[in-house]
Amino acid sequence: MTDRQWETRLLAVLAAVLVVFGLVAVYGASSLVATGGGEVGADFALRQLVGAVVGGLVATWLARSDYHVWRGAAWPLLGVTALLLLIPLLPFTHGIAPTINGARRWVNLGVVTVQPSELAKLAAVVWTAMLAAKKGEQIRTFRRGLLPFLVILGPLVGLIFLEPNLSMALLVAILAGTVLFAAGARIGHFLLVGVGAAPLALGAVASAQYRLARVLTFLNPGSAPSEATWQVHQSLVGVGSGRLFGVGLGQGQQKLGYLPYAYSDFIFSTIGEEWGFLGVLAIVLLFGTFMWVGFRIARSARDAFGQLLAVGLTALIGFAALLHIAVSLGLLPATGITLPFISYGRSSLFVALVATGVLASVGRGRR
Repeated sequence: MTDRQWETRLLAVLAAVLVVFGLVAVYGASSLVATGGGEVGADFALRQLVGAVVGGLVATWLARSDYHVWRGAAWPLLGVTALLLLIPLLPFTHGIAPTINGARRWVNLGVVTVQPSELAKLAAVVWTAMLAAKKGEQIRTFRRGLLPFLVILGPLVGLIFLEPNLSMALLVAILAGTVLFAAGARIGHFLLVGVGAAPLALGAVASAQYRLARVLTFLNPGSAPSEATWQVHQSLVGVGSGRLFGVGLGQGQQKLGYLPYAYSDFIFSTIGEEWGFLGVLAIVLLFGTFMWVGFRIARSARDAFGQLLAVGLTALIGFAALLHIAVSLGLLPATGITLPFISYGRSSLFVALVATGVLASVGRGRR
């Protein structure tokens, strides 16, 4: 037992508090949402609870294991993720990967339904940390450093985009870039890749009317039609109406048909309405503390792989939270990024808990 074990304990406490906070928030946001059978009540919260229990048990086991096993599992994990991402794109797989809300982002494996793009966040971080640590100083060159990552991760990001899910594709790219930057990749190389990818990003936005409307709404809200500004406007109404203490758990009005996906994509707004400024402040402080602890663990990890893995896993939680909160406050165009630990979605919750378990394992493995 080292004098730094308080960090891993605090990490576990933060994750547990966020999960409980999320269960209560999901219940409050979805208690009046009809299920497939036409029933309303605690169905969403109960399913989220099952995911929390399973994810918590797996995270506990991972926290007590040696994080170096992920170095050997990096390639298999990336391969399985790519296969799962490919399944929804095949024309004959509608039986297990149906179209939901205009996109095929989920795969029904019989026992459980998974969202492969959520798994892609973890796979990208683990694989990038493994290879970057292996390359060492070579990461500062383009041909032997950054280029191999583009060759492997480019198709993975492309599969996510084709779901279609542009926001998640960008997040996976950002997470991999964060690990590479921490490994010592040159900023000039990132700028070169950014210049080359800019036309692709602009083309991706322009290729879908709803994406273009979201970006134009963000750049010039006053000139956009009411339909394009609806989500962000209702989100801000929800946050603003909560004031200091909120209107009370389950008493929010925005979830009653005004704010789409109030229990997932815009749960931060629901928390702002029902829990008020104090609830919002608590969420921000919890995630801020989580990132602080995660980066402390990364800084004192005993090897390069542990350092890069911890950086990537901390970013996986922190960046997703920042993007979700920014969208809810109208600071970024609307996306479908969930709030880790809190938004409804068992794939998202499971990946967040697994990331926490592995991060705690890095913390326990320090000298």
